Amino acid sequence: MIFIILLPGKNEDEQAVAEIMRRRFSPAVLTNISWEGFHFADHEIKITEATECYGAVVWPSALVLCHFLETNAEQYSLVDKSVIEIGAGTGLVSIVATLLGARVTATDLPEVLGNLQYNILKNTKMKCKHQPQVKELSWGVDLEKNFPKSLCHFDYIMAADVVYYHPFLKELLLTFHHLCQDNTVILWAMRFRLDKENQFMGRFQELFDLEVISNFPSLNITLYKAMRKGKMM
Repeated sequence: MIFIILLPGKNEDEQAVAEIMRRRFSPAVLTNISWEGFHFADHEIKITEATECYGAVVWPSALVLCHFLETNAEQYSLVDKSVIEIGAGTGLVSIVATLLGARVTATDLPEVLGNLQYNILKNTKMKCKHQPQVKELSWGVDLEKNFPKSLCHFDYIMAADVVYYHPFLKELLLTFHHLCQDNTVILWAMRFRLDKENQFMGRFQELFDLEVISNFPSLNITLYKAMRKGKMM
């Protein structure tokens, strides 16, 4: 079942997208290190990117999720909450969640962990209540060993644009299911590109109740909230 509570019209969509994109800024002085700047959670965030890897680029879905976290900080308070981000990439979402007071674990594949750790440390050190952790997470691999259910209780799972690598969608679903307990809330920004995304959503809804909390047609991005079947949304 999908619940829909907010579908902005064209004007509202364009205004919201313009506001989100205004959070991005470019360096005033060019250097030999490629980076982008963002304004979220009352901080200037500098993200180092690398174009040779999907996981080392900030995608619009991450901006949408960061904007939502900041503008809905009362309804979805992250203060002292346990948060895990899957497919953290450059770390922008994890950084914003950390600056909003969460205990964050940022996860991704081994090849992007170095850049992820660098960005998170650079943007959160001495600025946050809880210093975030960076951990390797290959979807569907050694989940109970690395994230035992008896010890890992997450209030929120966050994901931005993780449904793009189609050979591993089954493993992605297994990862969501393993990490999500009875009261865990999934906040997930997703850009639809191909029919396989729709097929994945069908399988996802067999395990989770899904609610559209915001929609941005001009970006082809939808922001979802999800919980395990049978739990209050």
